Amino acid sequence: MRTTVMAGTVTVLICAVLATLIVIGVRTRAVDYRREDAAAAALQMVFLVKQGRVPAELKSPRDVTLQVLDQRGAVVAGTPEVRGESRIARFVPERTTVYAVRELCPPAGLEGCMEVVAFRVYEPEGDWIVYAAVPATPWYVSSSLVTVLLSLSLLVTLLACLRTWGTVDRTLVPVDAIRAELTEITAKKSGRRVTVPENRDELRRLAVAVNATLDRLDAALERQRSFTSDASHDLRSPIAAARAQLEEALMYPEEVDWPGTGRTVLQSLDRLQAIVTDLLELARLDATAWRGDEIVDLGAMVTIELARSERSKRVVPQILDDVTVRGDRLRLVRLFTNLLDNAERHAESRVDVRVLSVDGDACLEVVDDGAGIAERDREQVFERFARLRAGKERDPAGTGLGLPIAREIARAHGGDLTIEDSDRGARFVLRIPGAKRDGAH
Repeated sequence: MRTTVMAGTVTVLICAVLATLIVIGVRTRAVDYRREDAAAAALQMVFLVKQGRVPAELKSPRDVTLQVLDQRGAVVAGTPEVRGESRIARFVPERTTVYAVRELCPPAGLEGCMEVVAFRVYEPEGDWIVYAAVPATPWYVSSSLVTVLLSLSLLVTLLACLRTWGTVDRTLVPVDAIRAELTEITAKKSGRRVTVPENRDELRRLAVAVNATLDRLDAALERQRSFTSDASHDLRSPIAAARAQLEEALMYPEEVDWPGTGRTVLQSLDRLQAIVTDLLELARLDATAWRGDEIVDLGAMVTIELARSERSKRVVPQILDDVTVRGDRLRLVRLFTNLLDNAERHAESRVDVRVLSVDGDACLEVVDDGAGIAERDREQVFERFARLRAGKERDPAGTGLGLPIAREIARAHGGDLTIEDSDRGARFVLRIPGAKRDGAH
C-alpha cells in the first residue's frame, strides 16, 4: 500500500508538471494565434484606409472587434458593438513604431479583458489609428483543455497505481512464501530451507542468504545438542563412579578400606571439578565479548610460565624478543598451559616452544615429539569433549575441553589455533595479530 501511494504521489506530481508545461505552451500559442487574427484584421483596415474607402460598419472575423479613428481622433468606422461609441482605447503607437499592443480590462464599451492591437496609418493630413481587439486568453486557456488534462492525469495516475500494486504484489509473493516457511521452522523442526526463486534477482539472493543463515543455525544447534549430550555423559561418569564406590562401602562398612575409598571418591570429584571448571570457562568465552586492552609480551609470558612449574618432559624454548599482542594476559596464559599440558602428555621426551613474528602476526608454536595427529583428525581434537584413542590411553581423566578452550581464546583475540605439518609429533600453531608497545596495531 505504501509503495502504491508513493507511486501515485510521484505520478500526480509528474502529471502536474507536465500539465503545467502543456498549459503554458498552449496558452502561448493561443495568445500568438489571437494576436495574429487581430493584426490581420487591423492590417486589412489599414489597406482600406489607404484606399480611402472605409465603410461605416466594419465586418471582422469572429471575436475580433475593429474600430477606425481619423486624424482628429473621431470614430469613423467600427464593428457593430463599438460603432458610434467612444474610442475603445486611449493608447497610440509611438511615432517611431507602426503598432502597439496592450491588454485592457476592459476596453471602453466592451466587457472582460481583451488584447488590443493599435496600428498607426500615416496620411498627409494626419495619422489615422486602427484598433483591433480580441478576448484575452485566460491562464488555463479553456475549460475543455483543463478537463482533458485532468482526465488524462487521473487516468495515468490510476494506471500507475494499478500497475504498481500488481507489480509489488507479484514481487512480494516469494517474500510471503519465504516468511511462511520461516514461521514453520523451529528449533525442533530444523533442517528445512526456504524456496529459492528461479529469477536471478534480489529475492533470489535473499533466499540464498536465508538458507545460508539456516545452515549456520542448524550447525550451531547440532553442536549444542552434541555438546549437551557429551557434557551430560562426562558429568555422569565421575558422579556414577563416586556413587558406586560409596554405595559399596556402605553395604560392607567393616570390610571397606575407607581411606582408599575416600581417595577414589576424591579422584572422581577432581575429574568432576575439572569438567565443571572447563565448562564454565567455555560458557564465559561464548557469552561475553573480550575487551582486553593490555599489551602482552608473548615471549616474556612464555618464559615466566616455563620457569614457574616443573615439567616431566624436556622443554626447549626458542623465543624471539619483542613479540607483543593486545589481549588478556590470564587467558593467554591459560591457552599456553593447555597447549603445553597437551604436548607433555603426548611427547616421548621433548617439547619445543617457539615464539616468533610472521608477517606482522605474533606466532606461538608448541611441538612435541610424539606420534602426532592424523590430518583427518586435526579438526576433531578441537571439538568439545572430543578425545582420540591415544589421548584416552595417555590421560583417562582428561575432559576433552582443553584444546577447544585454547582455540576459543585464540579466536577471541582475533587469531586462530591450528595444527600444521611437522616432521615428527603434533605442531600446534597460534597466530594473533601483533601490536606495538605504544598500543598501535
